[in-house]
Amino acid sequence: MPFSRVIGQATPVDVLRRALRSGKSAHAYLFEGIEGCGKGTTALAFVEATFCGRDDGCGTCPSCRKMGKLQHPDLHMVEPDGAFIKIDQIRELQRELVLRPVEAPLKACIIRDADRLNPSAGNALLKTLEEPPGNALMILLTTNLDGVLPTVRSRCQLLRFAPLSEEMIEEQLVAAGRDRAGARLAASLAGGSLGKALGDEEADTIDRAALLKRLGAFSLSDTAPLFAAAEEMASNREQALKQLDVLTSLLRDILLIQGGSDDVINRDIFPLLENEAARLSRERNIERITNTMEARRALMRNANPRLTLDVLLMRLAE
Repeated sequence: MPFSRVIGQATPVDVLRRALRSGKSAHAYLFEGIEGCGKGTTALAFVEATFCGRDDGCGTCPSCRKMGKLQHPDLHMVEPDGAFIKIDQIRELQRELVLRPVEAPLKACIIRDADRLNPSAGNALLKTLEEPPGNALMILLTTNLDGVLPTVRSRCQLLRFAPLSEEMIEEQLVAAGRDRAGARLAASLAGGSLGKALGDEEADTIDRAALLKRLGAFSLSDTAPLFAAAEEMASNREQALKQLDVLTSLLRDILLIQGGSDDVINRDIFPLLENEAARLSRERNIERITNTMEARRALMRNANPRLTLDVLLMRLAE
C-alpha cells in the first residue's frame, strides 16, 4: 500500500512523508474527512512506510508484503462493534501496545470511526494518548470531527482530507472499467468520495428520464400518486438516498440550462431537461434543489423516511 495509491491528497501525504524523512513522526494522528476520500488508504501507506523504514513502502520486503495483505503482526485495527467502539476493545488494544513489537520497529494501530468511541472507551484511550508507549504509532480516522472527544483531539496531530474533485473521481472510474457516461454520472453523485463512487453502480440503474417525468407530473390537486411514490421510496432508505442524489443531479443540470449553459451531466436526456427548465422559473428550481438536499440530510440523520419523503414530494409539486 504505497503512497502512490492515495488519490488527490497531496497535502497530508506530503506532511507524513516529511515526518518520515526527518524521523519526527507524531505518536498520534487524527485523520478527518468524508467517507471514501482516502483516509484509510493513507493510514495504511503511512504504517507500511514506517515499518519499511523509508518515506514510502518499497512493496517488496517481507514487511510490505504482509502489510499489503493486512497480515502484519504489529498492525492492529479497531473499528466499532455495533454502534460504538467499546472499552473492552480499547483495553485489548492497550495490552497489545505495551508489548514489544514482533517484527517492526514499533507497533501501530488504526482506529476507524473515532467519533464512535463510547464515553468509557474514549476516556480509556485518552490515558494511552497522555502516556503513549514509546514504541507505538496511533492513527485515528473520523468523518465527524465534532464527535471526537476534545481531549482526544488535542493530543493528536490533525490532518484534514479534502473531498475529491468530480474530474478526479471520473478518471479513476474510467480507469477501473466504467464507461465514460456512467463514470461522469457516478462522479457527480459521489460528493467527493471515490469509495462511494466505486461502490455505487446502482445509480446507473435508476431510470432518470422516468424520475424526471414523474416529478413533472406531481400535483397537489391529486396527491394519490405523490403519496404512492413517497411510500415506494420510503421502503428502502439507501435506495431513497440514491434517488435523491440522482434527482439533485437532474435539478442541477436544469439550473445550468436555465443559466444558459449546456455543460450538463445527464446529456442523454437533454431534451427532457430543457422542457423542465422551460416549465418552471430558475428561482423555483433553486427551491427544489434546496428542498431535495434538506430531505437527504434528514434521511442521513435517521428522520422518518415516509414523513420526510411525503413533505419533500409535496414541496416539489407546489
